[in-house]
Amino acid sequence: MSVEECTLLGENMKKIETILEHAEHHCKARGARLTNKRKQVLSGLLQSDKALSAYELADFCKTKFGDSMPAMSVYRILKFLQGEYLVHKLNLANKYVACAHISCAHSHAVPQFLICGQCEKVKEISISKSTIAVLQKSVEHAGFHLVSPQLEMNCVCEACMVNAA
Repeated sequence: MSVEECTLLGENMKKIETILEHAEHHCKARGARLTNKRKQVLSGLLQSDKALSAYELADFCKTKFGDSMPAMSVYRILKFLQGEYLVHKLNLANKYVACAHISCAHSHAVPQFLICGQCEKVKEISISKSTIAVLQKSVEHAGFHLVSPQLEMNCVCEACMVNAA
């Protein structure tokens, strides 16, 4: 590993530690605890640019931390992290991503997930509330009720577009 790669890795790990600290304070302020195992699962999502399944996160924890964690435990942890608004579940893929706004102290618009169909990279962006209101009216006009305004879009990322050319 080059000096530049080591420096980048060190900076990334420091950033993840800062995000984990913020998440811990967030949980504490809400009367919850971010236990060590919860931190490990969240860390796995923070280190990945792809959505991960509970099984992939169990493998990550075993490889990275030497902790053997059953998938059912990971699912319970993910449910907790979701309830604390630290992770999002991508329903179409049945996988999870860390919230891109964990370290922010302000409210955000509705999340939209851009998912590369080739490399599976995921990017979270926000949709304005007015756009969601228009979509909700369309849904209601069609005779349905909106359960979740979260949108997941199948895309191709810039890197995959360049590689395909």
